[in-house]
Amino acid sequence: MKEKLKELSRDTAIYGISTILSRFLSFILVPFYTQVFRPAEYGIITNVYAFIAFLNVVYLYGMDASYLKYASVKEDNHREIFSTPYLFVLITSIIFSSLFVIFRLPFNDLADIPSENISVSLYVLSILFFDALAVIPFAHLRLLRKAKKFALIKTINIAVNVSLNLILILVYNMGMEAVFISNLAASVLTLILLLPDILANLNLKVDSSILRRMLRFGIPYLPAGLASMIIQVIDRPILLKLTDESTVGIYQANHKLGVFMMLFVSMFQYAWQPFFLNTAKEENAKEIFSKVLTYFILAGSIILVILSLFIEDLIKVKIFGRSIIAEEYWGGLYIIPVILLAYLFNGIYVNFTAGIFIKEKTNMVPYITGAGALANIVINYFLIPSMGMLGSGFAILISYIVMAAGLFIVVSKHYPVNYEYGKIFRIALAVTIVAVLYYTITDLTIAYKFLLLLLFMALLMIFNIINRRELKGISTLILRRKPI
Repeated sequence: MKEKLKELSRDTAIYGISTILSRFLSFILVPFYTQVFRPAEYGIITNVYAFIAFLNVVYLYGMDASYLKYASVKEDNHREIFSTPYLFVLITSIIFSSLFVIFRLPFNDLADIPSENISVSLYVLSILFFDALAVIPFAHLRLLRKAKKFALIKTINIAVNVSLNLILILVYNMGMEAVFISNLAASVLTLILLLPDILANLNLKVDSSILRRMLRFGIPYLPAGLASMIIQVIDRPILLKLTDESTVGIYQANHKLGVFMMLFVSMFQYAWQPFFLNTAKEENAKEIFSKVLTYFILAGSIILVILSLFIEDLIKVKIFGRSIIAEEYWGGLYIIPVILLAYLFNGIYVNFTAGIFIKEKTNMVPYITGAGALANIVINYFLIPSMGMLGSGFAILISYIVMAAGLFIVVSKHYPVNYEYGKIFRIALAVTIVAVLYYTITDLTIAYKFLLLLLFMALLMIFNIINRRELKGISTLILRRKPI
């Protein structure tokens, strides 16, 4: 088990470096946008990307998940297993884009784009097309554990995107369209960089038997993916409907500050999917999965506590007279701990997906994500009128709790794992104690916050959650130091 955990930690570290760098470069755009765009304009950009997220799911309809599942079997016909979903996604992407153009999808109206930015819809369709063609090649790199190449291409994508944003907006004084032109250029370059891998594994044949298997496994991910996107982005349109563009802009800027937990979950997920598909054959696979969940929750809880305590102080630090986000956006800082906790539960959900993949029970996923999406919509409409943007934060949190609980129930029936429930409960108790003290003490100073952090670490020791051996294990999983 030690070697397996080291293997997961190694890939997680590589994906983590690229994800941290990529997210950091992307995060640069948040303070940049808050300085150059009004909250109302930033709210419109956010709304457009909400629609892009929805349509990304439509363009892929679960074929990336299908490829990971069936390519992990390591059958002899690996070229057919790669070519079939790739060519089918290429064909359907052409069809989708053509239909949107022919029937003049009122994208600008739906996304509330001003009439002077009418070309944005064409940029969006182009971004969707090129991004769809890159997903399966990226999955191929993950499956072969070519994490360094994956990381390099992802980092180049973000670097190009950020650089063009700065140049087009600051040098050429372009407005919102610069955001989407930069994204499109980065997407095209990414596909060019992936071309050698695509051509090396491609033959011009769609195997109907493979396609049927993949569609049967992947199609449930279409409604599930749409439901998942609803959870991630529906709060913006609802918030816009119930409040205004400025509130959406402030909410989005502070929501983005949850990037630190999101990147932790993302870097884990990149390594986790190919890891559990390959590890499932091991005799002690379930024992390994149990330990992974404990380490994940422990590391995520430490991140949650540290960021919740200190992120407001960090945001308000001014460098060369400017803070990380403009002062007019500070009114939404109080939602950040809720967003961080929501992403932690999303990571727990990601952990539970192992059993769904292994036992091919993807038909249950739409019901689980659908329940989360329904909860999200209902809670947004229920809480926003009284709580404002904080209501949207709680809606996301409750949605991910519903999804994690639903998936746990299904997986427990089909692929039961004996998780370390006692230790997980004690971690949650330590976080709850610190949270109660944090919200009951008024006028918290930096000194008090450090004391709360020390209390949390002490509770982890007192509750026998971590000891010297566990600390070495966490170091291995997160920092790639000594073996467990």
